[in-house]
Amino acid sequence: MNVVVLDYGSGNLRSAERALARAGAEVTVTADFDAALAADGLVVPGVGAYGACMAGLRAVRGEQIIGRRLAGGRPVLGICVGMQILFAEGVEHGEHHEGCGEWPGVVERLDAPVLPHMGWNTVQAPDGSVLFEGLDPSTRFYFVHSYGVRRFEPLGGDGFRAPLVTWAEHGVPFVAAVENGPLMATQFHPEKSGDAGALLLKNWLATL
Repeated sequence: MNVVVLDYGSGNLRSAERALARAGAEVTVTADFDAALAADGLVVPGVGAYGACMAGLRAVRGEQIIGRRLAGGRPVLGICVGMQILFAEGVEHGEHHEGCGEWPGVVERLDAPVLPHMGWNTVQAPDGSVLFEGLDPSTRFYFVHSYGVRRFEPLGGDGFRAPLVTWAEHGVPFVAAVENGPLMATQFHPEKSGDAGALLLKNWLATL
């Protein structure tokens, strides 16, 4: 399985590379447009500010890569801010930033007594989850973030299969993961989540 970790100037690139390699993938870290399109799987990491991540993504035509891959049913996995930029909008310090718009929803500051939300936390995965298959509900994953999606209302309609949404809580409930056909994402860092994160990555690789 050939996986590209998209290098657009943001994210724990080497940590993601090592974790995916341990899970059994052949991994390339690159910003090359054609290589990212052609890979069996694409991982979009991300850390830092939403606006800066979107600027970096657009600089390498990352939003086009993601859109073209999804149009062809080719898997994409977003991690942390790499998940957040898949939503329609991010709001930081009163400034609104347009995201990739693959899902409706706004990334906003969590309403919690302590920020950032840093450390281990459990999640509530839905029935039928592929990413969390084989993982106990008490399993903890590693989070580092102050912003998240607090409300997720995907578009519906006849014949529409709604995404599977996993939730976590820090002060308020927020989206911890989404599974939507070839597009999947986690707010936490699987590459920093020990054995649980390794199994989650293996589960994702099995979908390629």
